[in-house]
Amino acid sequence: MAGFIPGSEFEDTLYYDIQHRNLGGVILMAYNLNDPTQIADLTASLQDSASTPLFIATDQEGGVVARLDERNGYALTKKALTLGSINNEDTTRAQAALMAQWLHDAGINTNLAPVADVNVNPTSPAIGYYGRSFSADPFIVSDHIAWFSDEFYKQNIVTALKHFPGHGSAIGDSHDGFTDITNTWSRSELIPFDELIRSSYKGMVMTGHLYNANLDTLYPATLSKPTITGILRDSLGFQGVIISDAMGMGAINNNYSFIESVVQAIHASVDILLYTNNEKYEKSIVKQIVRVVSTAIDSGVISEARIDESFDRIMALKSATHTAVALSRPWIADTFELRAYPNPFNPSTTISFHLDQDLREIIEVSIYSIIGQLVQRNFIQTNGTGDYAVLWDARDLNGKQVSSGTYIYVLNIDNRFLSGKMTLLK
Repeated sequence: MAGFIPGSEFEDTLYYDIQHRNLGGVILMAYNLNDPTQIADLTASLQDSASTPLFIATDQEGGVVARLDERNGYALTKKALTLGSINNEDTTRAQAALMAQWLHDAGINTNLAPVADVNVNPTSPAIGYYGRSFSADPFIVSDHIAWFSDEFYKQNIVTALKHFPGHGSAIGDSHDGFTDITNTWSRSELIPFDELIRSSYKGMVMTGHLYNANLDTLYPATLSKPTITGILRDSLGFQGVIISDAMGMGAINNNYSFIESVVQAIHASVDILLYTNNEKYEKSIVKQIVRVVSTAIDSGVISEARIDESFDRIMALKSATHTAVALSRPWIADTFELRAYPNPFNPSTTISFHLDQDLREIIEVSIYSIIGQLVQRNFIQTNGTGDYAVLWDARDLNGKQVSSGTYIYVLNIDNRFLSGKMTLLK
């Protein structure tokens, strides 16, 4: 997942990375977000450039860390500590639901929030100082992050609990440099993560760049297999997507080489590497990461199976949250009638639609697997009102056999979408 600086030469490179390097997600910072119309146009443009649908993310915690606020056409929101002090489920849910609707309408399908850190140190420069933690009581934190995440889940928006294994006791800030929590951290800071995982939490977990010699004498959490695999995966049982905090932060960038940080994060069981820009050494950072990972696989440092594990987790989450068919964009059921017949089918089906308006456009009909991979793309020239159809024969796909299962067909005209499901039975 990468971000970009508007107006830089690497803004265009981002689209190339999406189209040709299969970049899996884009993070939008405050400088990318001007007003609701511009944001919706931007997210639609990004999704349109992708053959595999993107996670489009931002940080919308509420309070100080809220990329959508009064400065770009939205409103002020309460910080987590205020909500935790009120400690009322309806109040927290109401704010989360409001922010979730903003993100949904803007085409942002991933929120890098809520903060699951416990407010151990109220003066902690990254967390307590800004009121980003709900409470010093880990069980109150657990309640609020559960309510928060649930409201976003209702809008098909992925959340990310952060910053594992807990940033709330730190006397330093991982944005700035090495952050040692060896003498301040306690296992009670795992309680919010543990509580949600036990409750079948469906979103991501974000790692913190936090060094704890009692957990790993060599690496901070993001790069630590004992911490991420040993505790988060094995002890807490989290099998979902793990995303790193921004890899350009001082805690990583100032202490580990680019190659070492990429390889160690993957070894640790991180699925998504997050970079807030898309340039390093005046070249595409995505291209460089692909090269690092490919070289590590070729040399046996990373196994191909390890990459497949992350891919499968990521695509399962995209499918579960409807990212694959871009449901956050407006539908046009008043313009089209769309169907596939027969359904279920073997070996072929006809995808047909009736056009009620006098449109003379090239219309795209695409077919995706249930995990969001593009299977086939077709184009039809319309010549006004009437019936149109495309035959999909699962026996003849560039010489490849198509497996049984559920597929999603998507009709696209002028960046507006209508979709349906069909089942291939063999």
